[in-house]
Amino acid sequence: MPISTRPAAALALPLAVAASLLVAPAARGAPLQSGEPDRVHAPPATSATDDSAAALHAALRAYRERHEAEILRELADFLAIPNVAADTAGIARNVEALRAMLARRGIESRVLPGPSGASPAVYGELRVPGARRTVMLYAHYDGQPVIPEQWATPAWTPTLRDAPLDSGGRVIPLPPAGARPPAAARLYARSASDDKGPIVAMLTALDALRASGRAPGVNLKFFFEGEEEAGSEHLQEVLARNAALLAADVWLFADGPRHASGAMQVVYGARGVLGAQLTVYGPARPLHSGHYGNWAPNPAAMLARLLASMRDDEGRVTIPGFADSVRAPTDADRAAVAAMPNTEAELAASLALGRTEGGGERLPALLLAPAMNVTGLRAGGVGAQTANAIPATATAALDFRLVPAQTPDGVRHAVEAHLRARGWHVVHEEPSAEVRRAHARVARLDWGEGYRGVRTDLALPVARAVAQVVGEAVDGPVVRLPILGGSLPLAHFEDALHVPLVVLPTVNADNNQHAANENLRLQNLWEAVEIFGQLMGRLGAAWR
Repeated sequence: MPISTRPAAALALPLAVAASLLVAPAARGAPLQSGEPDRVHAPPATSATDDSAAALHAALRAYRERHEAEILRELADFLAIPNVAADTAGIARNVEALRAMLARRGIESRVLPGPSGASPAVYGELRVPGARRTVMLYAHYDGQPVIPEQWATPAWTPTLRDAPLDSGGRVIPLPPAGARPPAAARLYARSASDDKGPIVAMLTALDALRASGRAPGVNLKFFFEGEEEAGSEHLQEVLARNAALLAADVWLFADGPRHASGAMQVVYGARGVLGAQLTVYGPARPLHSGHYGNWAPNPAAMLARLLASMRDDEGRVTIPGFADSVRAPTDADRAAVAAMPNTEAELAASLALGRTEGGGERLPALLLAPAMNVTGLRAGGVGAQTANAIPATATAALDFRLVPAQTPDGVRHAVEAHLRARGWHVVHEEPSAEVRRAHARVARLDWGEGYRGVRTDLALPVARAVAQVVGEAVDGPVVRLPILGGSLPLAHFEDALHVPLVVLPTVNADNNQHAANENLRLQNLWEAVEIFGQLMGRLGAAWR
């Protein structure tokens, strides 16, 4: 049966264990604004007798094994709060819940509002006596919208199954305090993996570290964004306005899935993205294809030829100037790609692909290159809607994936120059009949905002230190990936804060992110607790 939820106060058991070990802040950062609740502090943690990676790993694991039921309850209660960015009331409840979760751990918090109507960010800070480094942990608390009828159980009624749904997983009850659920069990709910699970893993890691008698080795800051799934439209403004408050030595982003092989990834960048709608025009109205075919220009055929001129059969972009500013991969980037687990053959078979693009290059290597994807086509009708008519227009939805040092403006310029060179008159709004009569070929481009790609140098000391410490926390290989295939608005953080950025995906690759029946494999949650705990405890010492 679906998990029932209860007030957050019911989470007191694991938190009480750590309550006497809370770290009191040292030198203050920016003061809280008037009207904020009093800070909650407790005595500092004592030093552990064994500071080795193995000892800390064992302590973290022992803690979470004793408290798995309570950790799962805290996550379930958090997941039960609807969190679509457009739901103002739901967002407010999430903000309240986050601040309560931080306060119970003695972490100073405040709300960082965006412009009117925008979902705010929640910021937390915990200063540690003697710490020389400050680490910012990022996650987002908003989630994708839901189509209820596509879900096996309600999206905001967290439901535990003993195995994946598509493998016949049965609904099982949430375990009582002290009991351990199966590690292969899955928790089904919107944002279970993207991105509330990592938030609870971070906070639980702090509980586990303190319960072992250890203080964090770094100052900790937390930034929980509230409109990542809505495009982070106001993020840059929030970052710029609070740049001094958000200063840190590194930002660690807890978003995205682990490698398809199950290996833990440490990722040092993400491709940028730029979307566009490309519409080409034929006759003012659909025309009988028998009477007017071969005479009236057919926009569907025109669009097909135009798209073929922009991308070859191997997926390489053939637009002149498109890749002129691309920064070549470094030797370290190439070495990291070569070390990636090779799962492409298995992946291609599972996707029923008879061939792959890229001229024989491996998937990780192709992620270092820019791309143009055709994500939608519309012209006339097919199937039951087929009509023997020349359509009036044809439209393609495009997304461009950008790598350092491409910019959205540079891509726009290259694409429009390519169209003009091929005889197209480019407009950015619906062309009038006069404009269409005056030009042989008319194309309308509607551009999105977009953002550029970012890549942190793998040779930086912090880049090596993060990978080292993560490797101490996992029972398996750690993959160092130069750049994500997907896109994150890392450019906003780099522009506003000028700080190294590292992505730490922790959730299962088959989590149904952005889709129905989103889920989190419990073993991934447990390992995330250990990863974040190891980073909190040992990154300061490893980063030299």
